[in-house]
Amino acid sequence: MPNHKSTWKRLRQDKIRYARNVSEKSRLRTFIKKVRLAASQGDVETARRELQRTLPLLDRAAKRRTIHPRAADRKKSRLQRLVNKLGR
Repeated sequence: MPNHKSTWKRLRQDKIRYARNVSEKSRLRTFIKKVRLAASQGDVETARRELQRTLPLLDRAAKRRTIHPRAADRKKSRLQRLVNKLGR
């Protein structure tokens, strides 16, 4: 257990940040799953709509460093390629 006041504060902050990160990552996975599900069913319009809802969330998570910025870019790129492939 911590011995210093500052270490107790760090512990409290870490718990709050951890909970926020877990929640945000879970939300991201849900939105990504919606895009992939719509794409696998061949529903182009729903896939595009879900993609437009997902991209800002990925950007925000990268900006807040919840996920690595390059990981966010990679996920965005792969989702966009998936949806673009449906449109052909």
